[in-house]
Amino acid sequence: MKTPIKLALFGAGLVVAFGAVLGLARVVGSDNVAGSGTNISDMHEHHGEHDGGATGHDHAADGGAPPPGIRTAIDPRYPVGTTVLLTADHMPGMNGAQATISGAFDTTTYSVSYTPTTGGEPVVDHRWVVHEELDNPGPAPLADGTEVGLQAEHMGGMNGARATIDSSTDETVYMVDLEADGMEMTNHKWVVESEITPAR
Repeated sequence: MKTPIKLALFGAGLVVAFGAVLGLARVVGSDNVAGSGTNISDMHEHHGEHDGGATGHDHAADGGAPPPGIRTAIDPRYPVGTTVLLTADHMPGMNGAQATISGAFDTTTYSVSYTPTTGGEPVVDHRWVVHEELDNPGPAPLADGTEVGLQAEHMGGMNGARATIDSSTDETVYMVDLEADGMEMTNHKWVVESEITPAR
C-alpha cells in the first residue's frame, strides 16, 4: 500500500512542478515580447539621431494653434497661403514635399535633445522648438547647452521633458500644411526659412 501512495504523491508533485514551470515561462515570455514591442514602437515614434530626421512620425495630424505670445511675422518671404517645396527631412516623405504656409512667425527657434517622459531612447537634435514653447526660458536667445523644460506637444513624451539646446536660429519660422509619407498634416510645427524653397 505504501508504494502506490508514494507513486501517487510523486505524480502529483510532478504535475504541480510542471505547471509552475509553464506559468513562469508565460510570464517571462510575455515580458520579453512586451518589452520588444515597446522599444520598436519608441524607435518609430521619436526622431532619430541622424540629421535631426525621424524614423517615423508621431506627430498629430493637426498641429494646433501657435503657442501664446509668439509674434506673427510682419513681412515674411513666404506669406500665409503660399505654396512651397520643403527641403527639411524631419520625417519620412517631407524632403521635396509640396506644402502650403499656414503661419509665419518671428522668434528664436531651437534644435533640442531630450529624453521623452514616456521613456524610450533619447531624442537627439529634434527640429524645431520655438522660444515660446519653453518653460520660463527668460530672454531669447538661449545659449547652446542650456537646459530647458519643454511645453511643446509635437510628439508623445515631449511636454514636460527636460531638454538641452543644441543650436538656435532667428530665421522666420513657419507652420505648414502638407502630406508626408501618406499622412495629411495641418499646422505642422516647425520649418525654418532655409528649409523652404519656392514651388516650381
